[in-house]
Amino acid sequence: MPPYQKHIFICTNERPTGHPRGCCQEKGSLKIRELFKEEVKRRGLQGKVRANAAGCLDACELGPTVVVYPEGVWYRVQTPEDVKEIMDQHIEGGTIVQRLAIYPVSP
Repeated sequence: MPPYQKHIFICTNERPTGHPRGCCQEKGSLKIRELFKEEVKRRGLQGKVRANAAGCLDACELGPTVVVYPEGVWYRVQTPEDVKEIMDQHIEGGTIVQRLAIYPVSP
């Protein structure tokens, strides 16, 4: 089986309540992960695109944090609409969603 064309890592890190940096899990990352998995399946991209839970990506204060490889683009994903936009534009269209990018990204 060839490697995936795209790999989506969704931070599901959990820190103690009240931690100054927060955690992606308390910000809804488990639901975001499920939405990405559903979109991959709905679009028939299994085997080409993989959506995985990730441990701490060390950016929980910005989260929920998602990283798409091989490009290495970091996103803040908060809503189902954000998930669909990344799937439409980045995963299927090859265009980085600048409004959701955490760090400056060159097109």
